[in-house]
Amino acid sequence: MNILLCVKQVPDTADIRIDPVKNVLIRKGVPSILNPFDSYALEAAARIKDRDPATKIVALSMGPAQADAVLRECLAIAADSAYLVSGRAFGGSDTLATSYILAEAIKLVSEKEGPFDAVFCGKQAIDGDTAQVGPEIAEHLGIPQVTYGLEAEVAGDALHVRRETETGYAVVEVKTPCLVTFTKPAWEVRYPTIPKKLAADKADITVLSEEDLTSIDRTQIGLSGSPTRVKKTYVPSRRKQCEYFDGSDMDAAAGDLLNALHSAGALE
Repeated sequence: MNILLCVKQVPDTADIRIDPVKNVLIRKGVPSILNPFDSYALEAAARIKDRDPATKIVALSMGPAQADAVLRECLAIAADSAYLVSGRAFGGSDTLATSYILAEAIKLVSEKEGPFDAVFCGKQAIDGDTAQVGPEIAEHLGIPQVTYGLEAEVAGDALHVRRETETGYAVVEVKTPCLVTFTKPAWEVRYPTIPKKLAADKADITVLSEEDLTSIDRTQIGLSGSPTRVKKTYVPSRRKQCEYFDGSDMDAAAGDLLNALHSAGALE
């Protein structure tokens, strides 16, 4: 099994700040971490590798030079090699442009590492919470996708993915090559060992610039190639005003609630 793992370096959510002019996240001077949902995808890949040591895991990220820190974290846990897509031309890319860039990078990396049986991603990044990039990568690559994965097992030329549902979970079979996005499982992710962490600190990480991605359409990347436009950003109000209804008569309480919602303009 050859797995491509997409990861992202994200700012610590407790320290998120927004540029009031550009309406983008201010990342300079803000502590960064491996996106937690990506760590669940890494753990899912590592569990496949536990069962089959011949499994190869290749980590890929897009971001500034300092994003190599999360790639080294992946190498210290289970990844075998790592690639960083980085360049000024990629700055300001929205989810559509980002997924396009990553899909083109995956094609290039597959020429170096061999065809991938699966692409694993976190279900979403905690700095944007859109949950769009993973599914969009699958569309760019023209491969099937499964979202909200908890665990994956190899079954011949397919994966059996245990995925979260509103009522519990379901097991889905998907043919490879495929893409799976992962959410938080019931178990904790593993930590790196000291020897692997030391080796990861010395490992070479291949940087792919816009010049390396020769097949890319520059009109579809960066801020100018992103159809998303942020008109306004603001901090949500935390003020809450609660109104309580007597529940001794459920029919009357439901009527009072309905009237209150109408009065507040919450219902048409």
